[in-house]
Amino acid sequence: MQDASPRRAVFLDRDGVVVRALVSGGLPRSASTLEELEILPDVEEACSVLKEAGFALVVVTNQPEIARGTLDAETVAGQNDALRSALPLDDVLVCPHDDSDGCDCRKPKPGMLVDAAAQLGLDLASSFMVGDRWRDVEAGRRAGCRVVFVDRSYDEQLGQEPDAVVPDLGAAARWILAVC
Repeated sequence: MQDASPRRAVFLDRDGVVVRALVSGGLPRSASTLEELEILPDVEEACSVLKEAGFALVVVTNQPEIARGTLDAETVAGQNDALRSALPLDDVLVCPHDDSDGCDCRKPKPGMLVDAAAQLGLDLASSFMVGDRWRDVEAGRRAGCRVVFVDRSYDEQLGQEPDAVVPDLGAAARWILAVC
């Protein structure tokens, strides 16, 4: 009989953590095409190590370009399908809204993390959020996760302190495994 107790997870922001973010005006943006999507060098190994350690891996990504009409949902779905094929992910959740939509899923709100926890039987208190923006840090805190910040030197400030600051997902994975 399989253990039904909640599992721990690592929630991963997509752009800037899993794939290369395209920086414009000091802030990151998503790839506009499947061809622009580039998995960062340390990501495959980091995901494999975390998966082998028993973590569920869930990408949680804001994609406001969909609401703004500058990127279509089909392109984002194709990009996420490519990530699912390349990485051992349990799920990819997308918020297609902009701030003005007032949804519960757009980070810094914790909706995507809470939904994933309910759907996959995840324990948020023993889970981690890895992100490269203040929105990720805030969403992880609101969900009750420990937070690892990947510092990409964007032109924005953090509102809350993360538990760790690292240069990439590989370093985040090493930190997570060291504290577990």
